[in-house]
Amino acid sequence: MIIKICGLRTIEPLLAAANAGADWVGLVFAPSRRQVRADQAASLVAALRYSPAGQRVKLVGLFVNEDSGQINAIAEHCGLDYVQLSGTESLQQAAAINRPIIKALRLDGSAEEAEWISHSLQPAVGSLQTAELPTANAPLLLIDAHVPGSYGGTGTVADWDRAAELARRTPLLLAGGLTPENVAEAIARVQPWGVDVSSGVEVQGTKDPARIEAFIGAVRRLA
Repeated sequence: MIIKICGLRTIEPLLAAANAGADWVGLVFAPSRRQVRADQAASLVAALRYSPAGQRVKLVGLFVNEDSGQINAIAEHCGLDYVQLSGTESLQQAAAINRPIIKALRLDGSAEEAEWISHSLQPAVGSLQTAELPTANAPLLLIDAHVPGSYGGTGTVADWDRAAELARRTPLLLAGGLTPENVAEAIARVQPWGVDVSSGVEVQGTKDPARIEAFIGAVRRLA
């Protein structure tokens, strides 16, 4: 199962995630308290790649309703492996991005959400079930909590029942309010392809290496 630790801003928790066995780490480029600038991100990536464990970790850049040209420039500058779109981006907008896409959905019933879900159920995308990673023509869905006015990272638990229904039809990442304490139950109920955590591994708003290690350990013990 893929484990993604998102919203990292400093090197200590970034290396803690890599050393503990995270598969993906997420850097937030959208306006938020977890935002990093492109030059900050590039420095973090360089430090990560210098460490033995960090060389195998995949990098995800999170954007919200950003211009595709800007996304491509940042992805190239920072060496991102994947781009996560966490706003109201359409499939047409995503087509201009030159990295594989992870699309965050909040199960809010919007038209663009329905379009993404319909696309994910097509045969070419469904093949992700036997693949290791998303590809340019097979975006991966990420299910987060629906909090009006927010684009994620609130610590609110997602709708596990609806996520489970969708997970039976297409591979997805489960996010939204996951913690070291509840991730095992979430996996048992939803059966996602992977899990994504941000606020659940923070202490007073700061990423905590011990909670990162605890989260990853809780997932790996299920294998």
